[in-house]
Parts: sequence; structure tokens; C-alpha cells
Amino acid sequence: MLQVFDSLTNKKQLLEKPKRGFLKLFVCGPTVYDYPHIGHARTYIVFDAFVRFLRSRKIKVIYLQNITDIDDKIIKRAKETHKSPLELARFFEVEYKKTMKKLNVNSVDIYARATEHIKEIQNQISILLKKGFAYQTNRGVYFEVKKFKPYGKLSRQNLDELRPGWRIEPDPEKKDPLDFALWKKSSFVKRSEKNEPSWLSPFGWGRPGWHIEDTAIAEKFFGPQYDIHGGGVDLKFPHHESEIAQMEAISGKKPFVKIWMHAGFLLVENRKMSKSLKNFITVSDFLKKYSPAILRMLILSVHYRSPLNYTDELALQAKSSLQNIEEFLEKLRLVISSKNRKQKSSSFKIDQLIKVLDANFTKALEDDFNTPKALSIIFNVISSWQNQVWQFNKEQAKEIIKLIKNKLNILGIELPALKISKKIKNLAKKRELLRKNKQFVQADLLRKKIERLGYRVEDTPLGPLTLRNF
Repeated sequence: MLQVFDSLTNKKQLLEKPKRGFLKLFVCGPTVYDYPHIGHARTYIVFDAFVRFLRSRKIKVIYLQNITDIDDKIIKRAKETHKSPLELARFFEVEYKKTMKKLNVNSVDIYARATEHIKEIQNQISILLKKGFAYQTNRGVYFEVKKFKPYGKLSRQNLDELRPGWRIEPDPEKKDPLDFALWKKSSFVKRSEKNEPSWLSPFGWGRPGWHIEDTAIAEKFFGPQYDIHGGGVDLKFPHHESEIAQMEAISGKKPFVKIWMHAGFLLVENRKMSKSLKNFITVSDFLKKYSPAILRMLILSVHYRSPLNYTDELALQAKSSLQNIEEFLEKLRLVISSKNRKQKSSSFKIDQLIKVLDANFTKALEDDFNTPKALSIIFNVISSWQNQVWQFNKEQAKEIIKLIKNKLNILGIELPALKISKKIKNLAKKRELLRKNKQFVQADLLRKKIERLGYRVEDTPLGPLTLRNF
């Protein structure tokens, strides 16, 4: 029974397999004005792994992600870099997708740009105006929050407490400080002199507000209601709150989304990531020190709803975990390839243990996508089987490799293929020959040389095993 925590009801909800068609998932994509950081990576790795798991359970999923390619931040950055906003947005969209590919995030079916859905956005705004949920000023079109009584139900915000300090989108003509922009009008001067992208609309020249982009895109592909909306917890208010208000006001149908999933905050050394604090870590910066698999392991070792406090120690723990998995798999491969190992029956019975591991792994992920628990099941099995590995026969070794790789693949954790150069292999063979001839001092010197080259040799009952140092 698959259950997922719903932020709206504040409890786990049963996620049922669609009787026909696809499960529809929308996740807020990036605003493309800068390089992706590890906070972005957390959200997109979590939902990539989640979709992989659903598909492994034979659930058909359509995963839609928007690209915010017009926004105040994009316009500001474009001016700073002397580029057009759309040129800048296209550049960083490409960089985002390159980064996701490196991180093995490949489950998204549709990327939808905001600028390619202007008609849909304008249509939603027109409906909101017609229904009395929106109004115009000289500066734009705004959603009138007080007209939507349940506003605040997702984030459980007290709107009366928010109003005094609310300073987003200042406009003296706004009826309420909390009213948010659906359309931002632009004068001819702004369009021509400031190179600000604008589109002609029934409300005048301008561009869309942030919140309306997502509902317009989601409605185009999914209709007025769908299964799951995901994103970072920082988007819960006001972004996701405003999406609910817009779509439920437009369609009159409730709920807009069955389940709201939110990935927790990512902190760096217990502080919010910030360029001013000099703790801002881009994915590119991270990958200069560690592999993509380490970042996925690090992120999935913490429950997706819990805050993740990034430290170098946490990255090293993830690195060590991956190294333990790889070394165990390499031992099994040695069992398979060993000429000294005859294919015979083993006294060690694994069939039932494999079934238990498989069931427990699935059970953990079915319980609000508990990836740390699922990973701990793999690690516990590896730990308990370390001493028995040399008792396995070749077929058993193959089955265990297949099982572990399958479980890691569900989470998108791919270990790079272990390729050992001819030079390292020859050094390892020479060392083994020296050991057989009891030339232990010379053999130890070769061992140290191999370690300096990034590898190490472990002596096993089936002969030497060459491993890389992560």
C-alpha cells in the first residue's frame, strides 16, 4: 500500500494506481537566471527517484516540469550581463538540463517554458477577471486574495499577521498588500529602452506574474485537477498557496491537486545557503570534488521532508557508503570470475533472504518514500553478508549483484564502471608474485605505489582484489 504525506491535509494519503491512463505529476522547475545549486539538486533528485520508484511498481507517470524563462530575476541578471533576458534564459536552461543529465535526473517527460504558454496564461487571467477574483490597476492585474476565502489553507498562515510587513509587489493601487500579480504591465519606454520582454494582451502590454505560469501550464497538459504537485518547501507560501487560489477560482473544482509533496530545506553548516555568507554551493562546485552518485547518495540518505544540513562530513559519509557497496560488488564479481571457484552448491541459503530484502526495500519506499530506510536495508544486508561472501557460488553471486544494482537503479544511483588500467593490473600481479616468493618488503613497496596511483589491493581467499580509492 503506497502512502505519501500530503502537505495540505498534513497526513499520509493513499496514492492509488490510476485505473486507466497516467498518474499526473507536476513539479515546479527552475527560474533560469543562474547555475543550479545543491538545493535545487535536492528537489529534482528526490522527485526523479520518486518517479523511478513509481514506474518500477508498474505505475504509468507523466512528469511535467515548467521552466520559468521570464521573471524579474532574469531581467535583472540580463541587464548586469548585457544580454537579452531570453538569451540569458536559454543559456541557463541549457546549463540546467546539462546539470540534471550529469546527476542522472532523466525521468521528466515534458519541460514547458512559460514564454511558450502566454495565451494560456492570458486566458486564465481573463477568466479570473470575469469571475471577480482579479482586478486591474495602472501597473498590472492582481488576484484579490480576500475573494478566495480558503487562501492560506496549505501553509496554515494567518493572513492578518502577514499583512503589516508584506512588501512583495508594492503598488499604491492594490486593494490588499497580499494581492499578487497575475500580469505586470509595461510601458513603451520600458519595452524599448530597458529591453524588457513584453506581450500584447487584453490588459495591455506586459508579462505574466510568477504564480499564474504554473497553473496555466499544468491546466494545458493535465486539466483543472491532477494527482501530485511537488516542489521545495520554500515554495509552499506564497507560490503554491497562490496556485491553489488561482486554479480553484478558475475551475470551481476542488481539490486542485490530490497530494502536495514538499522537499525539505537544504542548509549548509546549519545556515541558509547564501552568496553573501560565502556558503553557496553550485552543483558544478560540488562535482569538482565528488561524483554525481555521491550527491544522490547524500540527498537520499535523508528523508525528503526533513531538513538536510550539508557538511563535508556528510559528503564523505556518502562517499564511504558508495565505496562499501562497490567493494562488496567487486568481491562478488571475483567469486564469479575466479578460476579457483568451482560451480557447486553452497550451504549458504540466500533465496529467502533476497525475497525479504526485496519486500522490505519496497515497503520502506511505499511508506512516504522513506529512502534512508530503504538504503539502510541494503547496507544491513551487505554488512551481514560480508563474512559469507566467499561461501557463495557463482549463481548466488550473480543474483545478489542483480538485486543490489536493481535497488540502486530504482533510486538512480549508478556506480561508475570500475576500470583498472593495464599498468595497475600488472603492478598487482607483480606484487602477488613477490608475496608468493615471500619477498614481503618489495611486495609492500608495490602496494604503496598502487595506493599512490589511486587504487589498493585486498588479499582474499580467492586471490588479490584490486579496488579503487574513491
